[in-house]
Amino acid sequence: MTDRAAVRITDPAAFGRVAVLMGGWSAEREVSLKSGAAVLTGLKARGVDAHGIDLTRNEVARLISGGFDRAFIALHGRGGEDGVIQGVLEVFGIPYTGSGVLGCALAMDKLRTKRLWEGAGLPTPPYVVLQGPRDFARAIDTLGLPMIVKPVNEGSSLGMTKVKRAEDLSPAWETARAFDPEIFAERWIHGAEYTASVLGGRVLPLIRLETPREFYDYTAKYLADDTRYHCPAGLSPEDEAAVAHLALTAFEALGCTGWGRVDLLRDGEGRPWFIEANTVPGMTDHSLVPMAARAAGVEFDELVWRILEGSFGRGSAARIDS
Repeated sequence: MTDRAAVRITDPAAFGRVAVLMGGWSAEREVSLKSGAAVLTGLKARGVDAHGIDLTRNEVARLISGGFDRAFIALHGRGGEDGVIQGVLEVFGIPYTGSGVLGCALAMDKLRTKRLWEGAGLPTPPYVVLQGPRDFARAIDTLGLPMIVKPVNEGSSLGMTKVKRAEDLSPAWETARAFDPEIFAERWIHGAEYTASVLGGRVLPLIRLETPREFYDYTAKYLADDTRYHCPAGLSPEDEAAVAHLALTAFEALGCTGWGRVDLLRDGEGRPWFIEANTVPGMTDHSLVPMAARAAGVEFDELVWRILEGSFGRGSAARIDS
């Protein structure tokens, strides 16, 4: 796949007036505000005419009428990472960063992501859809314990619970249902967790995640100081190259482009199991894509510049004036 990031820009004026979209109305709003603030600072440091917009539903009109030439999307979760804002920008011909409507919609939906990966022959853990308590026994019989219960459409590990005992499945289902009506259980993979960051059609150095918590949950991602990040990830060059190739294949299978992240587990026998893809990963001081980019010699200001370069070739470059 030829990536739009092949377009290289040297003059910040070529980007025009840039809207950095942050905040939004999802459960990840606070994280998005931090990501957007970091992106805004990075772009301004490189001389880009960038403007932050806290994109609540009431602010969409301001985006459309604000005379912006392109948008850097730093919105996480629903409304920003699921194809909704991408569709709005497509309608009004405003180029934007990251994946398009289809890639975002698919990647946000963990269940459809898994089904697509299965169809493409990519390894993803077995799962059972949990429509209600009638499915609990089948989930235990099919997946065994422990398992992990997840809402289908949510990010940052919100609503996820590791279930070790049968009696804990019902409260885990209720926790997930508070975030989304669609819920599934997934086989627990015993092994190390890795993340593969994608930038411009290439995979950055893998990161291995280590947390004393049950799994890499919201607290481990954004709040804890005892989460450890290993980059280099400790794999042989051959193994890392193989995992990176599969991760890029998984990313592109969803129609994702530009930049993003694919999360996976590697079991005791060294087999990778793909968990999910993120089309607008976090850009905070705890975030993984900036960490991987730094390991590749790409500092934050350069990273956001390269992501913004990916907006060229998408949509109209004409300014929509108020």
